[in-house]
Amino acid sequence: MNNLKSQLLTPSLNSLTLEDKRQELKTYFNHTWETYESLFGLINHDDAYYLKPEPLRHPLIFYFGHTATFYINKLMLGKFIDKRINTKLEAICAVGVDEMSWDDLDATHYNWPSVNDVRDYRRQVSQLVNNLIDSMDIALPIAKNSLAWIILMGCEHERIHLETSSVIMRMLPLSFLTLNEQWKTCDSDVSVEANSLLPLTSQTVILGKPSTDDTFGWDNEYGHQTHHLNAFKASKYLVSNSEFMTFVKAGGYENKQYWTEEGENWLAYSKASMPRFWIVKKDIYYQRNLLNEIPLPLSWPAEVNYLEAKAFCHWKSELTGLHIHLPSEAQWHVLRGDTKQQAHIESANINLSKYASSCPVNRYAQGDFYDVSGNVWQWSESVIDGFDGFKVHPLYDDFSTPTFDGKHNIILGGSWISTGNEIIKSSRYAFRRHFTQHAGFRYVENISAEPPIETLNPYEMDDNVTQYLENHYAKPLVEFTGKPFYEALVDLIKESLEKLEIKTDKLLDLGCKVGRASFELSNVFSQIDAVDFSAAPIKHAVNLQQGKEVRYTQKSEGELISFTKVTPLPESLLSNDNLIFSQGDPSNLKPKYSNYNVVLAQNVLEESYDAQLFLTDIYHRINQDGLLIIVTDYHFEAKQPNSSTWIGGKKIKGENVTGFEGLSERLLKQYNLISQNDLIQVFSVDFRHYNLNKYHVTVWQKK
Repeated sequence: MNNLKSQLLTPSLNSLTLEDKRQELKTYFNHTWETYESLFGLINHDDAYYLKPEPLRHPLIFYFGHTATFYINKLMLGKFIDKRINTKLEAICAVGVDEMSWDDLDATHYNWPSVNDVRDYRRQVSQLVNNLIDSMDIALPIAKNSLAWIILMGCEHERIHLETSSVIMRMLPLSFLTLNEQWKTCDSDVSVEANSLLPLTSQTVILGKPSTDDTFGWDNEYGHQTHHLNAFKASKYLVSNSEFMTFVKAGGYENKQYWTEEGENWLAYSKASMPRFWIVKKDIYYQRNLLNEIPLPLSWPAEVNYLEAKAFCHWKSELTGLHIHLPSEAQWHVLRGDTKQQAHIESANINLSKYASSCPVNRYAQGDFYDVSGNVWQWSESVIDGFDGFKVHPLYDDFSTPTFDGKHNIILGGSWISTGNEIIKSSRYAFRRHFTQHAGFRYVENISAEPPIETLNPYEMDDNVTQYLENHYAKPLVEFTGKPFYEALVDLIKESLEKLEIKTDKLLDLGCKVGRASFELSNVFSQIDAVDFSAAPIKHAVNLQQGKEVRYTQKSEGELISFTKVTPLPESLLSNDNLIFSQGDPSNLKPKYSNYNVVLAQNVLEESYDAQLFLTDIYHRINQDGLLIIVTDYHFEAKQPNSSTWIGGKKIKGENVTGFEGLSERLLKQYNLISQNDLIQVFSVDFRHYNLNKYHVTVWQKK
């Protein structure tokens, strides 16, 4: 087991010789892996893995397996490997980590693996990744499309969940955890002077990680955004337990005037009367840490969610008559300054270098302020979104985009357990406002009553996504097609339902993209599950479902672009109760996706890494006499360079086999072919150029 107090910094992308870089990556991977397993080694009974001390998060068995399955899922997606280790485990531990509200989770959807199965799986994944590192080609600097980048991505991903898992462990009964000298709690509680507001001058702040930066970054860190900040004041210290106690004893949790509407709803759900890690026994306050329970350390930072921090600021404003707010992301960067990363680590409770807990708020000075980095994360007033120039990483397009929903606020500065990318100045992480992390806050005094939050450019710029938005929702080019594609497709589906007297209880729309077919059929089916490979288009479907306007750019001519929008959908299509959009792998769906009357598969055969596996799997998810409707142009080579996965469009045993022939050979034993039609779909390239695809739509009824 490694020494927790010697955490490695995230590797440079362009230093050392090639072989030295290979060894550095291998050391970083194994160090990350061992640190994660050291944390889980604190659990002394397997039953603890299946408890849910935080009902809004999965049990720990998910997180134990999740970071390992992440490697396999991303390596498969990037075609760096061609074989899975455990398909079932890689599905159930793949997604669904931190996007839950109090009405999102249903435990009946999950059949968790045994702890020993996950331990064995982790051993296999570790061996596989080590072998890949030993044998892979390396080029410097490490590029975002390289295998080395994916290895780094897996390491940084696991370091994120080192924190996530430690928060959940902090909620377990102490009897399930064993004290460990390497995970040692701070043993100091000291007196702290009253918090004070220190002035900062007006200035311009440019946010965003340059593309030339020499460290790994998540997609939301890149791009740029400029803020022109007025002078403001910021609290010298993080808000301590002592300072927050004045809010609690003043009736802060009972007085609704301090809380936002969202905060009131959370209070009604949680019944909270104090921070999550505070405990009262016989009128004495205690604090729960990772491995122990101690008398409430008044000098340590108060650990709260955004809603609690926001309520405190409202109370503080009323008490002082000042405009007290949480800092914006740009304001925190003013506090952070230009101090080099290593200096911040040395003068901070961060990187597991000091304690496995918080410590007094007046211990680590960083300039005039304390704990700008480290101790606990700091909630900001900024809702996360992409900077100008934001582009999703193709192998992890659902890292950031699901959080661009207006419900996730940025946390800054890192905590005592933050490591790797998390402790870099440019790192950007966000959580639901009601979530508990190792997070607290400091406050600022602004000139105006409103915090200086700027709206980011909301236009979608990714060509693939904008083409789908244009194709699904712009005025149809009927001069090419005779009938709009989605009108024709929906009419065909309705005709098949009526002709065959198919029940309309449940529809699974795979390859839903930005959701047009799902919306059009939402008045037909009682329940629709709409799933796409990518989270990037789904976020727009969700926005439309919520009645929002979606804006995007279009290529006009040469370097010129135009800005357009999808206006809110008519009320008749906004069936929020029966239509759920999700990101998923159609060839490796979770067990909950089952018992459908109709499965609509749009371009799934072309986009799936294994169309044959999809066809085998989907059969078991369709009810007897149910329909499988396949929309395809059989253009397999676009996404599947290896022709061994194609179902047709190639020679087999010396004979030409078309896509439809290959499809029929696989389906006719289990389905009856009901109909087949060709439909034209138009994709806009620019103002005067279009691509026309002729899709083959086949309707199959399960025997």
